[in-house]
Amino acid sequence: MHKDIATPVRTKEILDKYGFSFKKSLGQNFLIDTNILNRIVDHAELTDHSGAIEIGPGIGALTEQLAKRAEKVVAFEIDQRLLPILEDTLSPYPNVKVIHSDVLKADVQAVMKQEFNEQEDVMVVANLPYYVTTPILMKLLEERLPIRGIVCMLQKEVGDRISAKPGTKEYGSLSIAVQYYTKAETVMIVPKTVFMPQPNVDSAVIRLTLHDEPPVKVKDEDFFFRVTRSSFAQRRKTILNNLTSQLPDGKQKKESIQAALQQAGVEESRRGET
Repeated sequence: MHKDIATPVRTKEILDKYGFSFKKSLGQNFLIDTNILNRIVDHAELTDHSGAIEIGPGIGALTEQLAKRAEKVVAFEIDQRLLPILEDTLSPYPNVKVIHSDVLKADVQAVMKQEFNEQEDVMVVANLPYYVTTPILMKLLEERLPIRGIVCMLQKEVGDRISAKPGTKEYGSLSIAVQYYTKAETVMIVPKTVFMPQPNVDSAVIRLTLHDEPPVKVKDEDFFFRVTRSSFAQRRKTILNNLTSQLPDGKQKKESIQAALQQAGVEESRRGET
């Protein structure tokens, strides 16, 4: 029986064996607490017929726990130096495939077609690198992948923004974008002490469950997201000022913007987050 990867001793052994040094630019923080990993995987509600997609497997700590519960795990790793380590640490798990690729550039749809059966239940489960959390989440959602949802660890403040409710100071265009595609909830808070090296901030695990139908009917999604981003461009400004300064030809079209707000029953003096 091999020892779990996610312990301080085993993690250090693996890093020493390969002379691995953390790259700040890749936001590498490895989890060293098996209980927390198991709780993260619990929130994904996998069965032995599920597929899991992981982003940034590191040395395989989360990958290993996913492999024990899912039928198949596909992990995207950008750092070439980790490939031989993963081959070693994940050798007991034939149901794992590691793809050397930047997930932001990868054709995830095509990978899913190739790696998972049509009927399979697929979840994304990942400890996301902090510096690209938002672009990765938005890519996964905008590409309408055939997944049930996403369980991911990210900076606590980003988690707060994603699951924020209207009227709170965390609520913004990111909350709207993610909640347009999914039901968002923060399922656990993770202290910085369970990572190697320790990050400067605590983390949160959020669960995003895809909606069957978006909560609002939108004719033109690009325009919808442009309006929501514009509404929050400067938080101190009113929604009218933000929309007129941010939308194309907004200044010339101030009257139509006022009319649209009136029609929507929104006071032009309100701020975006309300």
